[in-house]
Parts: sequence; C-alpha cells; structure tokens
Amino acid sequence: MKKAIGILCVSFAVIACHNNSQIKVNTSTYNQPLVLDSMQAKHLLSLPLHCIEVEYPNKLGQVLGNDLDLKSPRILHPIFYGCFDWHSSVHGYWSIVHILKEFPNLDSSGEIRRKLNRNITAENVAIELAFFKDKNNKNFERTYGWAWLLQLHKELLTWKDADAKRWAMNLEPLVNHVVRSYVEYLPKLVYPIRTGYHDNSAFGLSLSLDYARSTGNVTFEKSLMTNASRLFSQDKGCNISFEPSGSDFLSPCLEEALCMSLVLQKEDYRKWLKEFMPELFSAGFNLEPGIVKDRTDGHLVHLDGLNFSRANCLNGIATALPELSYLHKLANKHLMYSLPNITNNDDYMGSHWLGTFALYALSKH
Repeated sequence: MKKAIGILCVSFAVIACHNNSQIKVNTSTYNQPLVLDSMQAKHLLSLPLHCIEVEYPNKLGQVLGNDLDLKSPRILHPIFYGCFDWHSSVHGYWSIVHILKEFPNLDSSGEIRRKLNRNITAENVAIELAFFKDKNNKNFERTYGWAWLLQLHKELLTWKDADAKRWAMNLEPLVNHVVRSYVEYLPKLVYPIRTGYHDNSAFGLSLSLDYARSTGNVTFEKSLMTNASRLFSQDKGCNISFEPSGSDFLSPCLEEALCMSLVLQKEDYRKWLKEFMPELFSAGFNLEPGIVKDRTDGHLVHLDGLNFSRANCLNGIATALPELSYLHKLANKHLMYSLPNITNNDDYMGSHWLGTFALYALSKH
C-alpha cells in the first residue's frame, strides 16, 4: 500500500454521522487524497482476523456427489473455512497480508504470523485442491474466488519475508490449478457475465491480469487479454442509469470500463470508452452512492461494497485517462460515504468482507 496516496485527515468514526440509513458527509473533503494510517489499518486488520477462524455461520456453495461429501466447512476447507464463505476467507487473508506488509508492527507479538503458519500448510492446501478437483465442484468460485486467490498469491510473492515465501510456495498447487482452469474456461465463455455479483467477468479478469503481470506469467496474461478483448471490444452505450440493482456490489458498466483500461493502449481506450460510456467525459458526471437500509441483510449490505468497488473503478479509469481526473473526486465521495459503516459493531453480514473492498479501493487509489 503506497503511502503516497495522501492523507485521510479524519477518522472513520467522524467522517460521517449515521441517522438510520442516511449519512451526512462533509463534501469539502472529497478533493483530499486518502491514505490508510496505522490506526485505521489496525481496525481494518481486526475484521478478517476476527473471522478467518470462525467456522459458522457458513455458506458452502458445494455440490454434493454422495453422502460422504457431507462434511463441515473446516474439514472441506482447512484454510479457507472462515468468514462465512470461501472467497471471503481468501480475501480476508489477502487483507491481512496486505496490511502486515505495510504495517509490520501491527503483529509485534507474532500471533498473526503464528495463525498464518498454522493454516497455510502444504497439507491443508492439498485438501483444498482435492475439493477443486472433484468433478462436481470444477466451477466452484469461478471466477471471483479464483481471482482473489491469485491476488493473495501475488501479495505473498511480493513480500520480502521468509514466511510469506513459504506460504506462497505452499499455495502454488492450488494457484496453478486455478490458472489452468481459467485458461481452459475463457475460450468457452461465448458471452461475458455482466452481473453486479461474484461471477462478473470483467472483475475477475481485472484482478487476474494484475496477478499475471506482477508474476510475469506471459501465457496467462495473453489469454486474459485476448479473451477480454473478444468479450468487450465491440460494446457500446452501457446504460449506467439502470445501476445499481438492489443488491449489487459491482458495477457492470464501470467494471468493464476498468478492465478495458488494462487491455487497450491509451488512445484505443479513449476511443472505446467514448463509445461505451460517453457520459464519463463530462466534468459534471455524477453517481449517488448506494444506500443500505438493513445491515443485517447479507444481500442489501452489498451496496456498501458497491460504493467501494465503484471508487476503485473510477480511480482506475481516471488514472488511465488523466483528462478524467475529476472522477477521483467522485471516487472519494463513494469511499467516504461507506467507510463509516465499517465499525467493530457492524453486523457480521457486512463485517466479514467489506473491509477488504475498502482496503482494495484505498490501495489502488
């Protein structure tokens, strides 16, 4: 996480005040660059640490082949059994590693490191891999969970730390299986998946492209770029006025726009984006943040995640085309609307995953 992001000069607790579902935000701060300081990092770190070893409640997403497949989450997934579901556990680990790389003093006792050593073992990875190789679960977590696993592996590989290198090596069999599965799957995907949910094609492609490039996997990168171009290059006139749906946590239009910024050269991207979302080229372009009215509802709380993922997309698009720099302000508006909701008292339906989306948006600012 780059400290050059800037300064967030007010804490999460005082950025906004809650009045049921309404949040009042000091809009004068939208132009200020944001950063994660050690206090806020400690808070975001506490969220996945609280849940990566919490087995229940749990949403397995498993296809049963016979009675013998009925096992507890911890038996099926001895690493990624916590945080309600497999993908949230994976990106919970990503959050932990990402923060500790920047703020190592947050684990001064070594307890977090011991927890990772206890869980990310070669033996546990072998069990995780066996689940993925089961013919009944070959589509498990495609492609959302796959992409987050790749991000976790990238985070470990880029950490100059002996334990991290060992954890990365332990994860390699599962990572290699996911990469092969991705390469086999993409040519079969005739039409992209454009939902605001986990299976959104553009989101998975963006995270995976980042992984392929950071690790120098040219073959994987070529597959991702070729298929992203095939799926999206002819798209025009994305109607963002239809967004969001009631429980989206991804923006179909913005995720595709971000993905293509990673695929096309600058001039080609500018031309494509003007046909895909021409409204982005207006300095008055605006989107209102999504509103959550029940934080105990695991679907409705998705809209806080939408605000974070929108922020990430808007910042990425503005970075690709600096003439759209006003989108950074809109990104901050979304970030600062939902950051106050990430508290230690938040319902588990939000707390088990929202910190990751906030952290990812901040880290890509």
